[in-house]
Amino acid sequence: MRSLTFVFGTGRSGSTALSRILNAHPDVLSLNEFMASVGDAAFPAGKVGGEEFWQALFRPAPHFERMIRSGLPLPEFLHTRRPGRYAARTTGIPALSLMVLPHLTDDPDGLLDELGAAIVRWPERTAAEHHRALFGLLCARFGRTAVVERSGYSTGWAPGLRETFPDAKFVHMFRDGPDCALSMSRHPGYRAISLLREIKTRSGIDSFTDLTPEHVRALPPDLAPLLDERFDPALVRDRHIPLRTFGAVWSELVTEGTEFLTRLPADRRTALAYERLLDHPAEELTRLAEFIGVAPLPRWLHAASVLLDHSRRGSARSLPAAELAELRDSCAPGTHVLEG
Repeated sequence: MRSLTFVFGTGRSGSTALSRILNAHPDVLSLNEFMASVGDAAFPAGKVGGEEFWQALFRPAPHFERMIRSGLPLPEFLHTRRPGRYAARTTGIPALSLMVLPHLTDDPDGLLDELGAAIVRWPERTAAEHHRALFGLLCARFGRTAVVERSGYSTGWAPGLRETFPDAKFVHMFRDGPDCALSMSRHPGYRAISLLREIKTRSGIDSFTDLTPEHVRALPPDLAPLLDERFDPALVRDRHIPLRTFGAVWSELVTEGTEFLTRLPADRRTALAYERLLDHPAEELTRLAEFIGVAPLPRWLHAASVLLDHSRRGSARSLPAAELAELRDSCAPGTHVLEG
């Protein structure tokens, strides 16, 4: 592994397409939604053995399992589109199998077995050392040299990743605020995130680890069931959530991401605007490739343009004037930060 880069941001900003574009580069190992899949569980304090590290990669993500069992799978869940031998209702879907491995191979179950057989034999070491070994193993397996991890809704992980991997580079990817917020409002994952944030606000807690049975009993009947192992998907799908709620989330996330980026050394940071990528794909991808440390191959640059969807640009302009004005107002703090 020659380099390690994290692409972070709000999500709903064209970053999934970017993962597909990077995966098409012969030198890039594209880790699609790796952090979203394994989360903090794969970064324990101190040293752990290979078996314990493997369980953190294998163990299904509880929040994603609940959404699948409740009939509300996310469009990013690659495993549910092309099921293997795992299922949420029986075995549970291993964390790596849901979005990471199907992005890399047509045989994710086989790759999972291959990784597990190797990792359980690894000695005790820190989470950072285990991850570097994992990334190196995958690079060797696929003949890649540069690792790029990309997860949606990932600004909160950036500071911890910087501390764990001090030599890593970071790309802050963002999209026009009203367009991004409107996309969030139509996405089941972001709708669920909005409702879970409401639960925390109502309960007066900073973390769900602080949630007590008394907190749950005090919640309204259209929120409390979301904490169950299975819930009515209509509670997420059909609930009215004002657009300004998603504009405020977008503003919060882009502010957080921009402030984090400014604290990094200049050679370890860059930003990528979705709209600029659409307008100047060859120029922006050349810049990104050079930042990552791979060659901007002409054939790759040409193929990448096919993977970019221009149809979603300006989607917020179709809203009624009053709704659009309110949405723009809720996005104004984040827009100001980006312009600054």
